[in-house]
Amino acid sequence: MDPVDPKIPADDPVEAPGSVDGASGVTATAGDPVVPGDFAVVVDAAARVMVWSAGAESLLGFAAREAVGRPVAELLAADLPLSARSHIAGGEPWTSEVSLRCRDGDRITVQLSGTPLTDAGPRPLWLVTGAPVTYPAGPADEGAALLWERALAQLPLPVAVYDQEAQFVACNQTMSRAMGLTQEEMRGRTLREIQPSHSETDRLQRQVLRTGEAVYREEQPGRALGEVHDHAWSLFLTPVKDESGTVRGLSALVVDTTEHYWSRRRLEVLNDASLSIGRTLDVTRTAEELAEVAVAGFADFVTVDLLESVVRGDEPEPLSPGAPVTFRRSAQNSVLPGCPEAVLPVAGTGVYPPDSPPARALLSGQGTRHRVGDPALRSWLSSSPDRAATARRHAMHSIMLVPLRARGVTLGLVHLVRHRTPEAFGDDDLLLAEEIAARAAVSVDNARRYTHQRRTALALQRSLLPERLPSLAAVDVAYRYLPAGSASGVGGDWFDAISLSGGRVALVVGDVVGHGIHASATMGRLRTAVHTLADVDLAPDELLTHLDDLVIRLDREEGPDARERTEEGSGEVGATCLYAVYDPVLRRCQLARAGHPPPALVTPEGAVRFLDVPAGPPLGLGGLPFEAVEVDLEEGSLLALYTDGLIEAAERDIDVGLGLLRDALSCTGHDLEETCDRVVRKVMPAAPADDVVLILARTLALGADQVHTWRLPSEPAAVAGARRMANDQLAAWGLDEPAFATELIVSELVTNAIRYGHDPIQLRLIRCDALICEVSDGSSTAPHLRRARTFDEGGRGLLLVAQLAERWGSRQTPTGKTIWAELPLPG
Repeated sequence: MDPVDPKIPADDPVEAPGSVDGASGVTATAGDPVVPGDFAVVVDAAARVMVWSAGAESLLGFAAREAVGRPVAELLAADLPLSARSHIAGGEPWTSEVSLRCRDGDRITVQLSGTPLTDAGPRPLWLVTGAPVTYPAGPADEGAALLWERALAQLPLPVAVYDQEAQFVACNQTMSRAMGLTQEEMRGRTLREIQPSHSETDRLQRQVLRTGEAVYREEQPGRALGEVHDHAWSLFLTPVKDESGTVRGLSALVVDTTEHYWSRRRLEVLNDASLSIGRTLDVTRTAEELAEVAVAGFADFVTVDLLESVVRGDEPEPLSPGAPVTFRRSAQNSVLPGCPEAVLPVAGTGVYPPDSPPARALLSGQGTRHRVGDPALRSWLSSSPDRAATARRHAMHSIMLVPLRARGVTLGLVHLVRHRTPEAFGDDDLLLAEEIAARAAVSVDNARRYTHQRRTALALQRSLLPERLPSLAAVDVAYRYLPAGSASGVGGDWFDAISLSGGRVALVVGDVVGHGIHASATMGRLRTAVHTLADVDLAPDELLTHLDDLVIRLDREEGPDARERTEEGSGEVGATCLYAVYDPVLRRCQLARAGHPPPALVTPEGAVRFLDVPAGPPLGLGGLPFEAVEVDLEEGSLLALYTDGLIEAAERDIDVGLGLLRDALSCTGHDLEETCDRVVRKVMPAAPADDVVLILARTLALGADQVHTWRLPSEPAAVAGARRMANDQLAAWGLDEPAFATELIVSELVTNAIRYGHDPIQLRLIRCDALICEVSDGSSTAPHLRRARTFDEGGRGLLLVAQLAERWGSRQTPTGKTIWAELPLPG
């Protein structure tokens, strides 16, 4: 018969099979498919199937009608091993592993035997069956048997043999050394009796003796009786059978896999480092995660020291050779509770002396390994009595110093110490520590950059917000501003209390879309615009309309691709706002809002309700009107204005937040500061993702003894009467010092109203935190300050008012206008 050397197509992927010599009699390994006992295939000289048994059909799935006549190459999933091809070429029986293709496309590897049928003619047929199970004994020749026996005795792998009762029979020299006992000391004893800690292995031995199946087990690092270091082992327990297949005992083969174990362990530590380090944008927490991973992986005590500038979030300062290095202990961890090895507490600062091992490691940027006996390290340890004492007390013997470097900049230093682990750090440990430190350094630098950016944005926002609200005669005010604590950065929330004419006050809260420096800058521009528009004394709805136009313009000018956009904005610059004006004389509040949450009102009796103020569109949409409402307020009422960060949270509905706010306000006391704290404590989410602003304003009222109003006729003679009434009222208030200036201001304003205005004309004096003089008339034409020429007869009255008054201006009213001027009160 011609040699059968079937090939599979080159483009067909093949799983690489192992090859086994046919003469060896090796059985299939555990987990391989079992060849049925009735498996039989006859192959002709042309390498085609002639006979296909039922066992072959059950193993591969092909029916006889499908297999007979099929080329053998179509049934093979890989080339036959070289030994099988050699035996076939010589017409000799063979036994080998064969990779077969099943009908469903799966591939299996089984042990098969081929026998030539020589009586079939000059070109024999081949009978292929399952390989017979053999149990070979040692060599029969006396010389070969002696050599065989010595080879087993001197094998460098520990081997032991046990009888049917799992009692020790014999072992080689390597096993005897590992156990620390002679064969005579162990003979006749079970493994449990030899080493009680191996009770699980004793159980597995009895399982092998009972089932006749081999067992493989990976042992965790441990220490045998005759060893001084921990080792990891792979244990092979194999049954020993006689010619009939009866189990007569077992062999135990042990392979030292310590290096493989630690290599795998290092990969696990690297994986843990990738998953555990850098989960937050916090410098200190990142350092703590690094210390935790290092202690869990391969060190007994770890400290992470960062440069002071890194902890602050600043750019790391360059290190100078010969100069000491100041650091801050950012994290430390130990296998011992409480880190008793630590000399410096967390958050404490220290200094590395010049030319000390830590300073040199920072300057070089390279990790180093040291034994405690190294002269340079011993000198550094002895420079601090506490450090030297703790090194002796805990028997520290091996130290690694690994710099934290990212993007070419040194950020700090990691100390890794061993005192409980007997092995010193090796080169592989240093490589592992450097890899972990490199990954951690990037996370630390990212956290540092975020800290710097957040602090910059927060400083910008703080500088754009009022440091404190002014003292107002119309309301008592308390507020809370809490920047966002999440990684999204500082937002664009703002607030203000603006003093208006006539003793009135404007309260405003707003929220710019987005976070970061750009949101803070936009917030500052909107706050400035609100101040400017408030000085014009616009009504709330008119003010929001002007503010809406400003936001649209900002969006067109500053949004993405602003140079290419001329007509349409990006929609990325937007804001919400609530603007309220309270008049303490009329005890009336006028409000309008642009997409902002509604304000809450608490009556003096403690009832809480949310004011029905039309929502209006957010600022920046344009084209939609805003609507203002007026609400009469009792003296002592409480207005609560806030941003959505107070009531919104990812895990709750906004109605839940409003309900919590209502509950918190329903039990308000007299002290506004305590009320602010209670509201924030009860309503605000634990970790707000947005800025939080809360303003509480308790309304005050100006009584009849503080406000006096006179109706004036539209005739020149009324000017003298107005001056007289103003003087009399100032005398009644005991305000003699501003009487002369007030008389001149009243004279000029009333004269202008009579000359240029219309009925009705009204004079009003208000005494609150300033002396306010107001003259109203029915004309909507506002006066303008101008410089009069030499021979002009008019134009000097308003200039005189501007010189005498601390502030002056005009505002539109539903019936005309009001000109007002403020004078400071004496003292």
